[in-house]
Amino acid sequence: MDTIDLKNPQLYINRELSLLEFNRRVIEQAKDENLPLLERLRFLCIASTNLDEFFEIRVAGLKQQVKYGSVQTGLDNLSPAEVLTRVGKTAHQIVEEQYNVWNNLIITALTRNKIRVLRRAEWKPRLVRWINRYFNSEVLPVLSPIGLDPAHPFPKVLNKNLYFIISLEGKDAFGRDTGLAIVQAPRSLPRIVPIPAEHSSGSHDFIMLSSIIHARVGDLFPGMNVTGCYQFKVTRDSDLFVDDEEIDDLLRALEGELPSRRFSDAVRLEVADNCPAELSLFLLKKFDLQESDLYRVSGPVNLGRLLAICDLVDRPELKFTGFTPDIPQRLLKNNNIFDVLRNGDLLLYHPFQSFAPVIDFLRQASTDPNVLSIKQTLYRTGADSVVVEALKDAARIGKEVTVVIELRARFDEEANIELANKLQEAGAHVVYGVVGYKTHAKMILVVRREGRTLRRYVHLGTGNYHARTARVYTDYGLLTCDKSVGEDVNKLFHQITGLGRAGKLKKLLQSPFTLHKGILAYIEDEISAANKGEKARIIAKMNALADPEIIVALYKASQAGVKIDLIIRGICCLYPGIKGVSENITVRSIVGRFLEHTRVFYFHHGGEELVFCSSADWMTRNLHHRVEACFPIEEKRTSDSVIKYGLLSYLSDNTQAWLLQSDGSYQRAKTGAKPRSAQQLILEHYCELSH
Repeated sequence: MDTIDLKNPQLYINRELSLLEFNRRVIEQAKDENLPLLERLRFLCIASTNLDEFFEIRVAGLKQQVKYGSVQTGLDNLSPAEVLTRVGKTAHQIVEEQYNVWNNLIITALTRNKIRVLRRAEWKPRLVRWINRYFNSEVLPVLSPIGLDPAHPFPKVLNKNLYFIISLEGKDAFGRDTGLAIVQAPRSLPRIVPIPAEHSSGSHDFIMLSSIIHARVGDLFPGMNVTGCYQFKVTRDSDLFVDDEEIDDLLRALEGELPSRRFSDAVRLEVADNCPAELSLFLLKKFDLQESDLYRVSGPVNLGRLLAICDLVDRPELKFTGFTPDIPQRLLKNNNIFDVLRNGDLLLYHPFQSFAPVIDFLRQASTDPNVLSIKQTLYRTGADSVVVEALKDAARIGKEVTVVIELRARFDEEANIELANKLQEAGAHVVYGVVGYKTHAKMILVVRREGRTLRRYVHLGTGNYHARTARVYTDYGLLTCDKSVGEDVNKLFHQITGLGRAGKLKKLLQSPFTLHKGILAYIEDEISAANKGEKARIIAKMNALADPEIIVALYKASQAGVKIDLIIRGICCLYPGIKGVSENITVRSIVGRFLEHTRVFYFHHGGEELVFCSSADWMTRNLHHRVEACFPIEEKRTSDSVIKYGLLSYLSDNTQAWLLQSDGSYQRAKTGAKPRSAQQLILEHYCELSH
């Protein structure tokens, strides 16, 4: 039998195309009539904002590579130019599908449920009078039309903001007749405007700000004739570049870069589909874009702004059933979290279990006179969050508070700079991680004096310290006072904040030093077991799989007979089910009510059943270019729960699961005689549902 080359490009799915396919699955949720209507609208909006970010970061990066002549290929052997071409073709298909869903499914269903987004053709005289008053009092005072002539060159257009290009006939008061003007939709006004019930025939009627401006745009150009008014939106490169070798103050460097992101290179132009070709070409030329970068849309160009409807309509029957997150019984019996942890670890499964114990952990630490110091990493959180308030309180009363803030958390840079300043003002020590490596680990370390000894209490998580996302992202968080874990986390903080070589850890695996090698070693152990005829099994759940060495290792494990089940929400660069390579590998993606965000790794390990949770996906950037923490779940009762609910329930899901095929396409799992939803099962296990 010939040896199969496991680095054959045909064995690898392109990362960017895989990410786009995830957005297809999100759009499919918007089409699913089994889901509540307003949640379907929410999925459609999420897909739109996801696509914005994809262009801002991924397409922008590809364009940069093409611009500078890069021909470097990945394992799929596609050059940046080839990837960009394929991405453009797929993205156009996805955008067309988004608007088909909006125009042909969602609008009809909303109307059927007496929720209307009224178009101008539907305005009755009574409504028109109210719209005119609203325009004159709220909109007109903040509009600034810009006529295009030598004294008024084409304005700087903000990233992702709504604009109109206006064609005009006639001369203005100064005799100018250039014929074109630009109007920016005010960012200070809501894009979705609720119509008071007394001025319309429905209790949930809305009008888009763009429709109001369009209807009254002539008022901005008195004495001239408006011959056309067309929406457009530009998406720009939003990846910040900071030269790690040249900076001496990361905060100041980022502060200097942030304003430029609003006006960086354009990567996509969206226009209303009725915009004349000559105006579209005019805009393309102004933004230095090609025709392939033009997206004509049949509806609002800012589709994601429709999300506001979900919040404005109070119709519980059109949303997911509410629930009350679980509080572990041990905490209900004893609210002193330090007492609880001395009697055993506590593993929280968000959002099914409340994030409140994590906040309480910090609050109690901030006020407890026996607590000497608190150290924490922050990647994404709000400057006004309760987590930050607890840290500020602790610093103000004299505790040693050290906060590692990753300033370069994409799109949260500005908030994190503000956060850093507020913490420093309160007296906390603030550091910005390690230059060249994003600090992505989620860790809290509390040192408490107990008698003659100092005890370390730790929180380790798979997700961010953000109370809002903890309600919609699935994540695990471990609270423990295990001595070895505490020592490991202490060493990690010393590595990040100080200088010196990486110390050897007892229980944790960390990036960029031991996590990659550790995962490969555990995979190799399963291969060895399979070669001996012993049971061998790997189950891994994550957001993305793209690291080539791990993919090769998984292919080898499959060839050896190891049964491998992968639960991967988004990017997967591995092909399952290929004969002689990956027939023992299955890949499924769960797209449901909550964003699947847990990273859980299971290895049979000769019956020992090792379970790890991690802040890191199996991507090269996480394993080699970030500071990450991967921690074992050692108490059997707890690890059994992770296996049952965090892994096996997802493998039996037949309602929200998508199965990756050997040709790289995804097919929805077939619903059997008994529908099974992992997220619903876990909700029912942990939570009190409100009906």
